[in-house]
Amino acid sequence: MSNVIVQYVLLRSDLMKELGWSIGALVAQACHASTAVLHLYKEDENTIKYLRDLENMHKVVLEVPNEESLKKVAEKLKENSIDHKLWIEQPENIPTCLALKPYSKDEVKKYVGKFKLYKDTLNI
Repeated sequence: MSNVIVQYVLLRSDLMKELGWSIGALVAQACHASTAVLHLYKEDENTIKYLRDLENMHKVVLEVPNEESLKKVAEKLKENSIDHKLWIEQPENIPTCLALKPYSKDEVKKYVGKFKLYKDTLNI
């Protein structure tokens, strides 16, 4: 069993590919979700451990294809009491990404394991 504590961030790839968002806007969404969930669960034991060693934080950014997929993941996490924050960009009210609070890899891999690492999806 892995004791490595990781924070997973799931980000919609269609925001760039189909809706024309910039890479900077995507990075901002991931930062918003990550910061928010760390604040919401700042008293959690795993969050405290994760933030205790800032030089060695493990964060994994995964790609989800669209809003529907993101909402399905959020619902599955909620059903299974996996703490997370679904980031909804305002004022547009667009769900853009979600971040899990820090967990051991083994504890959450069944919820995030099917998603691939986020890669630049533009053909430049």
